[in-house]
Amino acid sequence: MYWRLILLNVLSGFINCSADINREKAERLMAETPLIDGHNDLPWQMRQLFNNELEKMDLNTLEKTHTNIPKIKAGHLSAQFWAAYVPCESQYKDAVRQTVEQIDVVHRLCRLYPDDLIFATSTDDILTAFQQNKTASLIGVEGGHSIDSSLGTLRMFYNLGVRYLTLTHSCNTPWADNWLVDTGKDTAINNGLSDFGKELIKEMNRIGMLIDLAHVSEKVMNLVLELSNAPVIFSHSSAYEVCNSKRNVPDDVLKRVAQKKGIVMVNFYNDYVTCQKTANLSNVADHFDHIKKVAGHEIIGFGGDYDGVTRVPKGLEDVSKYPDLVAELLRRGWTDIEVKAALGNNLLRVFKEVEKVRDSMSSVKPYEVPIPYADVVNPCRTMYGYPPQDNAGSMVSLGLHLPVLTLLLHGTIVWLF
Repeated sequence: MYWRLILLNVLSGFINCSADINREKAERLMAETPLIDGHNDLPWQMRQLFNNELEKMDLNTLEKTHTNIPKIKAGHLSAQFWAAYVPCESQYKDAVRQTVEQIDVVHRLCRLYPDDLIFATSTDDILTAFQQNKTASLIGVEGGHSIDSSLGTLRMFYNLGVRYLTLTHSCNTPWADNWLVDTGKDTAINNGLSDFGKELIKEMNRIGMLIDLAHVSEKVMNLVLELSNAPVIFSHSSAYEVCNSKRNVPDDVLKRVAQKKGIVMVNFYNDYVTCQKTANLSNVADHFDHIKKVAGHEIIGFGGDYDGVTRVPKGLEDVSKYPDLVAELLRRGWTDIEVKAALGNNLLRVFKEVEKVRDSMSSVKPYEVPIPYADVVNPCRTMYGYPPQDNAGSMVSLGLHLPVLTLLLHGTIVWLF
């Protein structure tokens, strides 16, 4: 009995020592390579909790969110794409205004906390912030409804610092179908992408906007992978074969993302990790392992979805926990090169290639043809600029479909995840 106790103590000490070694190595690797996370909804929490009145809170002491400055520092979060998200129910109403306000929140957060956050729009900005021990703060607009089917709005968002657009949220746009189509909870209206949607992909390539395929239907995933001249991202999606949610990425698409040299940034939301209400850190690591096995370590990144979800895995309760996940990958045999690729090198490579495609298209003129009025007609939209015959036809369409439009406008389900 005495010897058994000694053996148990020895084994326990060995396990603890191994865990400490992996954690220490994780910290070292994260000091050498920037951790870049693809999606965090802190700006939406600013609206929900404080109506965007940032003086009412202190990000150094805020405890109602997954994210604050001490947690960012503890998690070695070197760069973050903050989501400029507004709900689908704002589509055809005030989505553009609300999105601009969310973009403004990110700018103001950087001005309020200049010692910790620095606004960023490029790969060079990310690396500069890393050298300064600050968190590079980038913006992604989560949902194509935010541009109100306007390429002019898309271009102006880019000028305001937005560097990715998620083509849909959990609702169709007049030019792209969302993931709920694949579940049967929504109806495809674009056969994936409309002609305007295809032109939008080209325009995103031209201006250097990352194309985010989180939230889109599988058909859209494949169409964009065919059309885009630049690599694409999934800013917060996981592996479908590990958790059969249509918000995740199937194996055949993972392989196409690898061929395109894109990236899938793993989501931490329990429902997309285990397809259940509960999950743990090891379950998230399973997604990393699966993606690496199917498509290689070169397409993997982190896309926690913190502050946009209600359930996160045990062991990954907030943004301070990233080192524990990195330590788990090391425990599973990931090499330094593989870990550094997932931390940030993969995203930096994708981003640089998007910038390279943009630069190669500098002589290409902007696409100026607006979306057909019949595709966007609704009670809140004026007809200025469209030919009179289009207006007349659209008025007939509006008369025929007004009850349906009214029902849709007032019955939209809001999905934040």
